[in-house]
Amino acid sequence: MERLRCQRIGCNATFTEDDNPENSCTYHESGPLFHDGMKKWSCCKKSSHDFSLFLEIPGCKTGKHTTEKPVIAKPAANQNRAIPAPTSMANVSPKDACPRCCQGFFCSDHGSQPREAIPKASNSNTVTSVPSESNTDVQQCHPAPVKKKVDINEPQICKNKGCGKTFTEKENHDTACSYHPGPAIFHDRMRGWKCCDIHVKEFDEFMSISPCTTGWHNASPAS
Repeated sequence: MERLRCQRIGCNATFTEDDNPENSCTYHESGPLFHDGMKKWSCCKKSSHDFSLFLEIPGCKTGKHTTEKPVIAKPAANQNRAIPAPTSMANVSPKDACPRCCQGFFCSDHGSQPREAIPKASNSNTVTSVPSESNTDVQQCHPAPVKKKVDINEPQICKNKGCGKTFTEKENHDTACSYHPGPAIFHDRMRGWKCCDIHVKEFDEFMSISPCTTGWHNASPAS
């Protein structure tokens, strides 16, 4: 029996027509909202700033799997929301005035990247501390964490963006996974991937953008 891919938002599971009981599918009933770097499901109001964590938010509705793509009602944009103006616009560059750049998100208009905090020196008398024997002892009390041992036949879910497939380490290889190295970009109602420079308006179109990179499946990619 051919296995089919469920088209409900937030599910992405496979099923067969003979094995599709009620409440076997967990999904989101309404589409997502994107505003000022926040990603939120309009149906259950759950949100996250991180896109990978946002996609992992479990669905709030249950039902049967289906191959029919859902019709998503577009939420009305809040046009009356007031945006506070800066206290002073003198000598302020467009990049510094952009709310996305100020929050450290990628901005296609200004090419902003996440900023790293730069430590400030308090004064000229600041003395750089030198690791002592006591500090060495503390470091030895906290060794590096031991890597998790995984059975090569244990099924795992790939967390690479755009993949989400189940795999085993025994079958894993350097072209097994098709994914987006990212990051995902949301700006001016456009959704896309910086890695392949494709941008669309609709969320379901964004989720259907074909991955542009191949590599190894990874159940716990580096953040």
